[in-house]
Amino acid sequence: MSEQPRRIGILTGGGDCPGLNAVIRAVAKAALAGGLEVLGIEDGYLGLIEDRIRPLSYADVSGILTRGGTILGSNNRANPSDYAVPDGSGGWVRRDVRDQVVENYHDAGLDVLVVIGGDGTMSGAAKLIERGLNIVGVPKTIDNDLWATEITFGHDTAVATATDALDKIHTTASSHHRVMVMELMGRNAGWLTLRAAMASGTDVILIPEIPFRMEVVAEKCLARSRKGKGFTIVAVGEGAAAVGGEQTVDKVIETSPEPVRLGGVSHHVADAIEKITGLESRAMILGHVQRGGSPTARDRVLATAFGYHAFELLVAGRFGHVVVEQAGAITSVPIAEVADRVRTVPPDDPLIAAARATGACFGDETECLDTPHNRPDAQPSAT
Repeated sequence: MSEQPRRIGILTGGGDCPGLNAVIRAVAKAALAGGLEVLGIEDGYLGLIEDRIRPLSYADVSGILTRGGTILGSNNRANPSDYAVPDGSGGWVRRDVRDQVVENYHDAGLDVLVVIGGDGTMSGAAKLIERGLNIVGVPKTIDNDLWATEITFGHDTAVATATDALDKIHTTASSHHRVMVMELMGRNAGWLTLRAAMASGTDVILIPEIPFRMEVVAEKCLARSRKGKGFTIVAVGEGAAAVGGEQTVDKVIETSPEPVRLGGVSHHVADAIEKITGLESRAMILGHVQRGGSPTARDRVLATAFGYHAFELLVAGRFGHVVVEQAGAITSVPIAEVADRVRTVPPDDPLIAAARATGACFGDETECLDTPHNRPDAQPSAT
């Protein structure tokens, strides 16, 4: 496209997270200041499918920097290329409704669409680019699992929330001499669990990338008990699984592009620990509180920087790209490179090495029980 865009659209897809409003604000204010018209698409791709598009003024995007969630609404079930509609007999059938989206895009007079979302949203964007739509992406997910970027906004706030929760269960765990197992979000990536667990000094860290052995986890709890530490804290990612086992599925939603919803692994872990060790154990699922609240200062800054770079991309006509951070610098890569790919924690990641060195057990090796932190003759630690 040779001419500068005159009218842009903004949508937020997938699950909500802190920092979405900060991106909307950055893109919209920069565009409006540059003389562009800005339209907001409600509820992600669903708004494009149902033609729910409205103008955004400077007043609409003022005062929203610190607010969690998204003023545009979001949706994680509306994939235009694989959209579930009633089949007339109580069931569902999937259809490709991209032609309808393209028609609504052009009817609204849009020149480019800013899509803010995670891996599923970017995969949907790649399919719309195939139909000729001009799209610029901004990475969003508390899971930090989008390919090609070292960080996504929303992650830092979720880590802070999860860390605070893990800090709080230390007191009740120590008071009742219990094993406390807290389940955190992240799907198939363990970044959120790993970072929150490290920040809170958690004793056992179970993430999807490292299959665990229940007997190793149980022995870690017993080792702490023998040392006089009357409690153990376990952080487990919702996608974690035992060696040779499968992930724990909470439910299957037929109308969703990603129908499998993980959840409940914490209860299995707690029950197994109590059965093997005799130590009283409790499980809790932190849940959607991890998506809520006001974004941290870091997420506000990152979201604003990402939003402004998205504006720079669309003004330059560099469509089909998603903003990323690499080596500490903000840049972009083709959306096609991140579509249908997930960034997981490498087994040799320095954070894992640091956690092991400070006494954390990942449930994968008995060696973690033989470190100075875990020997029965070791002095009690501070956590």
